[in-house]
Amino acid sequence: MREERFRVVTEPIDVSEVISWVTGPDMGAIVPFLGTVREWTEGKRTLYLEYDAYVGMARRTLFQIGDEIESRWPGARAAIVHRIGRLEVGDIAVVVAVASPHREDAFEASRYGIERIKQVVPIWKKEHWEDGTAWIGHQSGPR
Repeated sequence: MREERFRVVTEPIDVSEVISWVTGPDMGAIVPFLGTVREWTEGKRTLYLEYDAYVGMARRTLFQIGDEIESRWPGARAAIVHRIGRLEVGDIAVVVAVASPHREDAFEASRYGIERIKQVVPIWKKEHWEDGTAWIGHQSGPR
């Protein structure tokens, strides 16, 4: 079912499974984007992140982004999974997988997907550093 390709989860993301949702004999390219928790942000050492979401709306918005991708790049197929909860350095926070008959479209659509997530999906992160914490209320921006 198409809706199952767009999820908000609390457990680690199975990247192979997400990729399998977009594969097919008509696809010539598959571009998976993995967003991971990095150790250093603007000179501050990250200990861990906490993601929170308005889950129902976040899932609907991920589905909307999938619709945008599949409309803007005909023949493309998208899947997006975002993890919430506590994530350690190196953990995968988000996977955007896009398959398309052609590689250029797959690359462009994958980048579009992650940028739209940061613009419109109601998911927030709390960064825990060695010297304090901060909620990042809107995902747009350089992070």
